[in-house]
Amino acid sequence: ASMAAQVNPDEIGKAFVAHYYTTFDTNPPALAALYQEPSWLTIESKRHQGPQQIAAAFHQFLFRDDGQPKFQAIKHVATVVDCQPSMANGVFVFVSGHLVIDNNEAAPMMFSQAFQLMPLPQGGGFYILNDVFRLNLAEPQPRVMKSGLSLP
Repeated sequence: ASMAAQVNPDEIGKAFVAHYYTTFDTNPPALAALYQEPSWLTIESKRHQGPQQIAAAFHQFLFRDDGQPKFQAIKHVATVVDCQPSMANGVFVFVSGHLVIDNNEAAPMMFSQAFQLMPLPQGGGFYILNDVFRLNLAEPQPRVMKSGLSLP
């Protein structure tokens, strides 16, 4: 049996992304429940494993040392969501989009995020096995690849 017959990657991936970003934007501490002990998060090149470390990483991203929030409001807008079936009925999801910080629509911050979703061992849904988040900050000079293609 092919993996495509067992899971619909677009349906699962897009529903997951909608849930993930709604949760992030309205109740970030609840994100920890989407991760399990073997889960990894890389946020801006720093790796964290397991729900406790991942929750602490989100807290550090969102709050200053004095406990005050860094942002009054944060909104993720996923503009592209690409999904693939993967081994063991998992789903690989790649997202490009932008963050609107403190309702400043004029200055969105571009981001990319990739998720490897795996079925929960007990069934009834998926958890995040791998999660890589990166702000796509403008680089001062365009880079030229060996092929001659210029990257923004």
